[in-house]
Amino acid sequence: MLDRSIADEVEAAIRAGSAEKHLETFKRVTDLFLLSADGCNGEQIELFGDVLERLIRTIEIRALTDVSARIALAEMSTQLASVPKAPPEVIRHLARHHEISVAGPVLTESARLSDDDLVELAGSKGEQHLLAISGRWWLKEVVTDALLARHYPSVSRRLVNNPGARVSASGFAIVLAQAETDPELAVDMGIRVDLPSELRQQLLRSATEAVRSRLLSRAPPHLFEEIRSAIAAASAGAGREMAKVRDFQAARHHVELLNRSGQLHEAALLGFARQRKYEETVAALAVLSQSTVDVIRPLMQSLRDDGILIPCRVAGLGWDTVAAVLESRFASGAMGPHELARAKSAFAKLTLENARRLLRFWQVRSTPSAPGIN
Repeated sequence: MLDRSIADEVEAAIRAGSAEKHLETFKRVTDLFLLSADGCNGEQIELFGDVLERLIRTIEIRALTDVSARIALAEMSTQLASVPKAPPEVIRHLARHHEISVAGPVLTESARLSDDDLVELAGSKGEQHLLAISGRWWLKEVVTDALLARHYPSVSRRLVNNPGARVSASGFAIVLAQAETDPELAVDMGIRVDLPSELRQQLLRSATEAVRSRLLSRAPPHLFEEIRSAIAAASAGAGREMAKVRDFQAARHHVELLNRSGQLHEAALLGFARQRKYEETVAALAVLSQSTVDVIRPLMQSLRDDGILIPCRVAGLGWDTVAAVLESRFASGAMGPHELARAKSAFAKLTLENARRLLRFWQVRSTPSAPGIN
């Protein structure tokens, strides 16, 4: 824990004015906090925060001309980003730093930043900072609205491809306007399961045949029929209501029965995935990873592969099953060899500890949504 001797050493280092002494003390206090963070109470965390902030402000002056000082701040940000008990004021200070190498890690990952913090940062910082925020899992609508209001195409693309970013109808309207001149964004937006029906129809009415064709080729199973019907309606000039998003109730019930009878295992999930039974695959993976449908579903609907690898690792799945789950997200065809090889490499590097930590974090973030399988 932080004691008086360390605090005195910090004061002495600051008064000494030596860059080397500042950095040495800074790293020592950071390492001490990381080692003791789990056992710290609120008062101790606040004390660490006060000491670290004093050191940070001193080092920031050096960082204007000293590369090693900037590197030290960036390393600290990376280390603290995933610490649940990181001093909140230190995290907010780092998040506001003008250097993205310093601000980026906490903007992307730290749970110590509140929605109010993120909204304020979205309105005041530049494109690179907004991109970092857009990469966070489980962004609420109030945050994505603030991000999209800045009208950066790169930010819109990252949010649309982030399965955990909830987007409001007004936010989607901003993206829709941008998609008129950005075919890739139009495709990515069109396969969002939470895109309001009227906006999907509007997107498809103005989309080129090339965009419509790519939408069908990349649509996940749960949206394929809906998009095909909407394209047919748009092509015919009809205004009929699109097909409803599939209901998970039957799949949940079926999976629960299998689980109670001891028949829910990796082989059952592999069968669902290979048969492209989307709802059953989602429900089964939720149970096997001790998660919920509300967590698994947005990961499945994303074109990014990294998210769905997390519950697969927690569930202890073998690569053949993981590959089948990845490919079951698409209505037809298979992933290319390069994509599969990249996903396999990422899965091999993913540790069980990190996967469990991320899945727990997403579960907490998804709590306000409708309950799924527990």
